[in-house]
Amino acid sequence: MNGLLITFEGIEGSGKSTQIELLRTRLESLNLPTTITRQPGGTRIGESIRKIVLNPKNTALDSRAEVLLYAADRAQHTAEIVQRELEADRICLCDRFADSTTAYQGAGRAIDDADIHWLHRFALQGCMPDLTLLLDLPEKDGLARAAKAGEPDRIEREALEFHARVRQGFLGIAEQEPERVKVIDALPSAETVAQSIWSHVSPVVERVR
Repeated sequence: MNGLLITFEGIEGSGKSTQIELLRTRLESLNLPTTITRQPGGTRIGESIRKIVLNPKNTALDSRAEVLLYAADRAQHTAEIVQRELEADRICLCDRFADSTTAYQGAGRAIDDADIHWLHRFALQGCMPDLTLLLDLPEKDGLARAAKAGEPDRIEREALEFHARVRQGFLGIAEQEPERVKVIDALPSAETVAQSIWSHVSPVVERVR
């Protein structure tokens, strides 16, 4: 088989981490080699960037600096992890990718679309997801879930209006790219969500086996 890049997107508390683990278990039960990674993070350099962008103390972080840090993380992560896994014919499951920057820094921070798209081209060098699973739920529900997981990070502490813009940003991407981005209702049980995810993943996996 060929390598596949499957990305998980969504607002805070959408259940991405849980669903990524469930999908990996299912894929590996079919003897499909699978790797999980995340952005920001996934590499030694990326984890250092993650500490900066999510640290609640960094309230003075400028929006332009923020988007550049995310782009730097993505460039390193793509070169060091994603491309390696794809070349090894593995399935790479990534918790967040370029769509998060479009939604959070584009829609959320109102950074110009042209600047966001240029950063994507520069950082990714053409490496785009084969499939993106957008776990969608109302921002109030997502933040309530996230609050149960522990102290909120810098992004989770943003106002509800910010998270509403981010959600609409994600939905806008799905509307523009329906073949790549599949919207999953994230409100039901984890098992129900996982089954919905599999209905979109299985055809993609079958095409490349």
